[in-house]
Amino acid sequence: MKETKSTCCYCGVGCGVVIRSDGARIIGVHGDPEHPANFGRLCTKGASLHLSAGPELRARYPELRTLRSEARRRASWDEALDHAAERFAETIRAHGPDSVAFYVSGQLLTEDYYVFNKLAKGLVGTNNIDTNSRLCMSSAVAGYKLTLGADAPPSCYEDIDLARCILIAGSNTAVAHPVLYRRIEAARAANPSLKIVVVDPRRTDTAAEADLHLAITPGTDIALFNAMLHVLLAERLVDTGYVGRHTEGFDRLEWLAREYTPEHAASVCGVPARDIETAARWFGTSGASLSLYCQGLNQSTQGTHNNASLINLHLATGQIGKPGSGPFSLTGQPNAMGGREVGGMATLLSAHRDLGDPAHRAEVARLWGVADVPAKPGKTAVELFRALRNGEVRAVWIACTNPAQSMPESGLVRAALERAEFVVVQEAYRNTDTAQFADLLLPASSWGEKEGTVTNSERRISRVRAAVSPPGEARHDWEIAADFARRLGARLEMAAAATLFPYNNPEQIFDEHRETTRGRDLDITGMSYALLESSGPQQWPFPQDAKTGLTRLYADGKFPTASGRARFAATRHQGVWESPGDAYPLRLNTGRLRDQWHGMSRTGTVPRLFGHVPEPVLSMHPEDMAARGLKDGDSARVRSARGELTLRAEGSAEQRRGEVFLPMHWGTRFMSGDGANALTTGAFDPYSKQPELKHAAVEVDRTDLPHEVVALRRLAPGDWTPVERLQALLDRFPLAALSMFGQEHTCVMLRARSDRPFDADALAALDRATGGENLRTVTYEDPARSIAKRLWIDAASRIMGARLCGDTAGAAWLKEQMQNAASVQPALALSPTPASRAPTARTGKIVCDCFQISEGEIRAAVSSGADLPAVQRSLKCGTNCGSCIPELRRMCVKESSISTAA
Repeated sequence: MKETKSTCCYCGVGCGVVIRSDGARIIGVHGDPEHPANFGRLCTKGASLHLSAGPELRARYPELRTLRSEARRRASWDEALDHAAERFAETIRAHGPDSVAFYVSGQLLTEDYYVFNKLAKGLVGTNNIDTNSRLCMSSAVAGYKLTLGADAPPSCYEDIDLARCILIAGSNTAVAHPVLYRRIEAARAANPSLKIVVVDPRRTDTAAEADLHLAITPGTDIALFNAMLHVLLAERLVDTGYVGRHTEGFDRLEWLAREYTPEHAASVCGVPARDIETAARWFGTSGASLSLYCQGLNQSTQGTHNNASLINLHLATGQIGKPGSGPFSLTGQPNAMGGREVGGMATLLSAHRDLGDPAHRAEVARLWGVADVPAKPGKTAVELFRALRNGEVRAVWIACTNPAQSMPESGLVRAALERAEFVVVQEAYRNTDTAQFADLLLPASSWGEKEGTVTNSERRISRVRAAVSPPGEARHDWEIAADFARRLGARLEMAAAATLFPYNNPEQIFDEHRETTRGRDLDITGMSYALLESSGPQQWPFPQDAKTGLTRLYADGKFPTASGRARFAATRHQGVWESPGDAYPLRLNTGRLRDQWHGMSRTGTVPRLFGHVPEPVLSMHPEDMAARGLKDGDSARVRSARGELTLRAEGSAEQRRGEVFLPMHWGTRFMSGDGANALTTGAFDPYSKQPELKHAAVEVDRTDLPHEVVALRRLAPGDWTPVERLQALLDRFPLAALSMFGQEHTCVMLRARSDRPFDADALAALDRATGGENLRTVTYEDPARSIAKRLWIDAASRIMGARLCGDTAGAAWLKEQMQNAASVQPALALSPTPASRAPTARTGKIVCDCFQISEGEIRAAVSSGADLPAVQRSLKCGTNCGSCIPELRRMCVKESSISTAA
């Protein structure tokens, strides 16, 4: 067995992991106790990374089709890349460099990103390269640049330990960045006087544990922050000395803030004026106020100014560059920061240079050894796919991302991919929503197989190391891009192409990138692979001859602007792009769940990550449900001006009246329909070009789907065929969801509903996906009640598959027997009276993924008098990664109050 230090491939916290491998297999993972981002902690997703490392759904060799009417066939790497180079060269010769585009990912390593950026801007001569980081971080970039002068988060994780007031805005940190939330919990335990304010329309896990929850109306952040500034001014909590010495533009903002009285803002934001005043006082008097923010601010048509109006509060109080303070944007992806550093976006250049500055373009051209870098701004994410649909962009190369699911207006994006003349998808997984559109599918290496670096939210660069080799013929992303670049350059008769991409290993790329940063705000000329190996992860800037990186920025009050001063941004509240109206009276909010990641290409292969939330559900306020004749579990159709979905609805205490919530993770491989982005708008911020994924106007209707079918199957080791067969059936049903379950034995379940009885063809298709050879079939039918059940049982009387139609009440019991590989009596399993079966304590959803502890077990413990520590001691829940602690705490309080009342 070998142990390899690397990093987690999920969120931007940048946790260090230790990978255990045995030959060609990854067999375990645990947190790296020496990594300063997490000190050994991992969340549920990070702790299960090894379970996602199987080869079953991986792309293993290039696949090519020369005609859209054909199926893709296996190709060699030479044939695949020669074909791609010829198609791109033909398109460029006929229509110019801007007729092609590249769409990459915040999950690429910095070295991968660097090569793609150089390929597009240095070789092809187009700025048409953008990234899925446009969807999550570009407003943070624009906000920092507008106010502080550079895209550089000034704070660090240590500031959480030192803060005396933490303002969390538009971030459900407990769910989206669990390891950081553990640090907030520890800070609170060490300093009970620490005040936590959460700004979020929903009463999330994070909001529920705050000292003050400001449940604002979506899109009213600027009104709130301007009102907080109004209070700071009125109560003389502004640091006028700091403002005078280190900032500019305050006079205009001061006049603007006078309009935003707490009472006025309360009428806009929907929160009490006294709560706005309290939040402002805590922020202004603490002496160490830290703000943490994420997609709730960024994914808005006012995202840049949402960010800037919050940064205004820090500048006005001088709470920046000091321990425990500062505006701290939490990065959504593991290397969104690294992509920004190398200029891997349509509006950036290497090392935070400005694409619009001729001197910066000349610097990059000189560093790369090319004649020039194009001046015309490239297409950003939404613009790129619109241009692909209208034919302005004809060929696109997509790497390590899934835009058919993750982009807003997914129907438009899918139409664009259908119309495109040539689509390359460079991907580790062969079954993503986007992979189906690929004319050329190129297999790429993934977590545990890659070498390079990533940068986390606190500007800390970590080494990523390979524990095993990629499966099949998969290659590294930088290697594929460089090989393609050399072939394309030859066809475009660019003699310098070979010298532009001379790389034999990622360290050569890092060294070239490092040189581009010399003298820049993110200067890392003092950093190297050798230093990262010997001294561990390091923060930038880290210039040559430095002994260490800089922990906090702007401690000296000097900012990278023309005047050396930070700039206040005065802006008024404008609201969301698409306000509710008669046709669409509800506000849709989309977001993350605790145990899934983005489009589930990785987490969707791990059964235990489905235990907490097994399928997508529309969360609504109970009164909104009642007004539409809906009860918990009913089928509901949610629709916007762009599309619709049908799924189960449930009442939620987290929701305000008039607002609904839908998780972002499910796409066509796990539900019927395109997922949440069938509903969202492509409207975007004019400065950051980030789309308003957080807000859309929708309506919800009750849909009568009285007929239900459930299909279950236990998988043989390494055989995912039943999963793929069931996924292929999802779009046959108005409402369907696929989930995984099991620990020692991996199992899959499809649950579907219809407005009419399931016909013989549908049942036969389910049976083909669920049954198997060498298994005994047992059937029960009651045509009068439209009940049809079938089991597939092995020689040891263990259930290997089941299909329940008409009467699905026994599905939960069957799941438990199947995952436990229990021997059962077929008559009992098919019984029409499941209530007579022996009850089990493992009822309800799984709350603790690490130890698979259910709601029922926790309720039973609390009802017997156990408090939270006692529950943790007896059941172990919350004692490993800790991601479930907020929910455990709430359950203990709720169940204790119920027991006391009784």
